[in-house]
Amino acid sequence: MKKLLLTLGFISILFFTGCDEKDHLFSPDYTPPAVPRNVMVLTGDQYAEVSWISNRENDLDGYNVYVSDSYKGKYTLIATTRSTYFNDNYIRNGRRYYYAITAFDYDGNESGLSYENVYAAPRPEGFNVSLTDFNVSPNNAGYDFSNYSVVNYLSTSCDFYFEIYQGKYYLVVSTDTDIQDMGSTRDIYDITYAPETGWSSTKDALVRTGHTYVIWTWDNHYAKVRVRSITQDRVVFDWAYQLIEGEPVMKPGSKNGTRTAEAAVHSR
Repeated sequence: MKKLLLTLGFISILFFTGCDEKDHLFSPDYTPPAVPRNVMVLTGDQYAEVSWISNRENDLDGYNVYVSDSYKGKYTLIATTRSTYFNDNYIRNGRRYYYAITAFDYDGNESGLSYENVYAAPRPEGFNVSLTDFNVSPNNAGYDFSNYSVVNYLSTSCDFYFEIYQGKYYLVVSTDTDIQDMGSTRDIYDITYAPETGWSSTKDALVRTGHTYVIWTWDNHYAKVRVRSITQDRVVFDWAYQLIEGEPVMKPGSKNGTRTAEAAVHSR
């Protein structure tokens, strides 16, 4: 009888030890992934490209993309992805869209919202527009950003016009508009923000192929023009025009900020 009791006791120890190990191996995980970092937004014509750095957790399952109409506002879930990139094609020009990213794991734990203050300000753009010298063809020398159209250089809606003077090529603006040569760029998207200073004192800029020019219009809107080519009598350019008055952002970067408690509540 003593031997049997000892045997039963040994079996009981093994049983309960095994249960403890099993419970430890399959215990629920309540730890969320880290908050995604380095969220960036590239603004285009009715779209925004959102990107961020990949999380390193072994149990990472994916990311949620949220949007709000203000940095400290309530964020709404718009997409779930396993990549570190999201292209939002359902936005309108002339509005601001603030983005935030969360990470979640296989147990459904979700991180807090990303901290970066990033937003898209989508705006219209155009390509391969041609202007002729105002001395030769005045009706086709000027451009109106607000109507996306070529106009007479004397029109009240003309934002800038093309001039050939003593063999040199110029983009010219009126006295209540500013222009600045931002230098050589790869494409129209390279210029991030409109400058605060450095505007041309002569209200014109020498035209160079591959250069981008920022124009600050009389009614407080920013635009950019990139010269594609110059021929004997005309200039061909791409453009982008910010519809939001006073908005200097051409392609938003990011800066750190702190969200309120309200912003941490996700609307699903």
